[in-house]
Amino acid sequence: MWPIVGLSYGTVLGLAAAFGGFPAFALVLVLGLVGFVAGRAMEGELDLAEMFTRRSA
Repeated sequence: MWPIVGLSYGTVLGLAAAFGGFPAFALVLVLGLVGFVAGRAMEGELDLAEMFTRRSA
């Protein structure tokens, strides 16, 4: 399944770059990464509270 997801994401990035230029490419890339992190957090594979909590030394 993951190769299909990667292929789809690469195709979307390519289309954004071809028709929208670099700003559209960068926007799709950043939003894709945000979605990936959110999905990992929702599945419980990533703890966002631990990532953003300051630790005292």
